[in-house]
Formats: sequence, C-alpha cells, structure tokens
Amino acid sequence: MTQRLDYFSVAGDLFKPMMEQETLFKNSTLEFSVVELVKLRASQINGCAFCIHMHTHEMRAHGESEDRMHLLNAWRESPLYTPRERAALAWCEALTRVEATAAPDADYDAVADLFEPREQVLLTLLIGAINSWNRIAIGFRSAHPVSESTTGANAA
Repeated sequence: MTQRLDYFSVAGDLFKPMMEQETLFKNSTLEFSVVELVKLRASQINGCAFCIHMHTHEMRAHGESEDRMHLLNAWRESPLYTPRERAALAWCEALTRVEATAAPDADYDAVADLFEPREQVLLTLLIGAINSWNRIAIGFRSAHPVSESTTGANAA
C-alpha cells in the first residue's frame, strides 16, 4: 500500500482544531480506558490499520492488558469491561454504524445512566472524531509503522 498524500505536510494547519480536540479529550473527565477503547473499537469497525496500530501501542504504553485489547471486538461476551466502558462501546458502535442502527434508545439510555450530560457530549464528539481520523487515514492510505519485531515469527 502506498500513501496517497502526506496530509500533515500539505495542510497541517487544517488539523489544528482536531488536535486541540484530542487534547480536550485527553484532559477531560472521561477515563483513559474509555477514550482509548472507543478509539480502538471504531478503528476496528472501520478497518483502519494505522489507527488500530497507534491506539494499541498507546494503550499498551499506559498499561492496558493484552486480553482487553484482543477481546475488544467481542466485548459483549467478555467480563473484562466496566459498565461505563460497555455503555461507551455500545454508543460507539451505534454511532459508527449509524446508517444501520439509527442510534437506538437503549444505547443512549445506557450512556445517559452512566455519563453526566457534558460527558455524553464529550463521548459523542470523541466517536465523531475517531471516525473522521479513520476516514482521513484510510482515504490517504496512511501506513502504520512496521518493524522487524512486528512482521511475524515466520516472515521471510
């Protein structure tokens, strides 16, 4: 896969609002795990290898367990996630697939029960932001870093 355009080099100034929003998410009342699990789950749904790579590495650097990352695409069937994480993940899936889900009341109600109104807005903005990042990375064919240690045990 060849990158189509180095979008940060060409138009880095256009990304300033998105980067400021990322700082806002990082400094918000949303737990690190909620923020990163949502980013990773949306990236899985959208098939964004660049973002999956980035967020798994970020999570690992902050002590996230391998099991929670590996089981994320089956989070409904695993006891490893907190009630807030579960509500956030359901909302993430609903909004990422909004054309199919229409944002069900049950998913919103779970978020409303566990997140303050401002956090509901933050979470919804976060989901919109990661979906935008995924589309940018996929659209411009951003390749994730590859090192010898990540090419597999049997790579030639």
